[in-house]
Amino acid sequence: MNHSLADLFDAELTRVDAPEPRIVGPWRTPAQMLAEQEVGGHASIHDEETARKAGFRGGAIEGPTHFSQLVPLGHELFGDAWHERGCISAHYQNACVEGEEVQAWAEVARDGSSIVHAGMQKRDGTPVLSASLSVGPDHSETELDALLGRLRPAGSLVILRDMTVGTKGAEIERVEMTFDQHLGSLYPFTLEQKLAVITEPCKYYTAEGGAASSWGRPIIPFEMISVLTQYSSGKARFRVRQPVVGLFVNQEIRLLDGPLFVGEQYLLEREVVALSESRRVESSWVRTSVREATSGRLVATTLLNSAVFKESYPNYEKERAALT
Repeated sequence: MNHSLADLFDAELTRVDAPEPRIVGPWRTPAQMLAEQEVGGHASIHDEETARKAGFRGGAIEGPTHFSQLVPLGHELFGDAWHERGCISAHYQNACVEGEEVQAWAEVARDGSSIVHAGMQKRDGTPVLSASLSVGPDHSETELDALLGRLRPAGSLVILRDMTVGTKGAEIERVEMTFDQHLGSLYPFTLEQKLAVITEPCKYYTAEGGAASSWGRPIIPFEMISVLTQYSSGKARFRVRQPVVGLFVNQEIRLLDGPLFVGEQYLLEREVVALSESRRVESSWVRTSVREATSGRLVATTLLNSAVFKESYPNYEKERAALT
């Protein structure tokens, strides 16, 4: 059964016809919840002082926080199928800090297309992300599919020199997410705390609303699927030289046979699918398969491009010289 947008969300969407037909969401002010995050025993890019040292105006709001504003657009375009087989594939362009307003938009699907271009911007027009929204089973070529196809192999890496394409996580990780579960130093908050400030609340996310859905259970929001698949990532034991400061650059969450449910156990398998670099950063691309623990059924995949700043690694120049 398909529920209307008004049944599930408070978001009021509007349609504009220029520069092309689009659905536009409301202006929202995302909350910063990672100021106390620790990565490798030190503060992250979401910490005010650390972010400023890296050239940001303040502690960056985590990229997938913005996915929640794209969810009502996906539901409007694709109905309840969006929550079962939807995909957000995003290239992060400019970081936001707490207090900034952002607005999401998506093109109107043409001729029954299952994929559309989407994005997000700040009040002054600064782009926050460029994305594709699609619904399976055929997701066509997503934003990150296209980007990976254009990627050139990395040169001589320093910080990521112990990682190779094809390397898999050291173990299969068993994870779950309950409403009051504390998720460790990477994510110092609970799902319940996130739902209290999420930019776009949805009835499917609550115990009562989820019970009344066609699935009979509350579902995990798209942005919290990122948390579900990352809070145990240290168990993969991918070697990254420390200390470094990093950030998410590109990210895709693709549902294949969802939704993902609150309180359900899942098995995660990780694999490095690409390594890249630019003048300022070295990057790893890790694809994670998400399987239902009880059946082994593949329910979702994620793709995460994490970048680390070369200048944040104290021995970078010395070790680079030694490797050449």
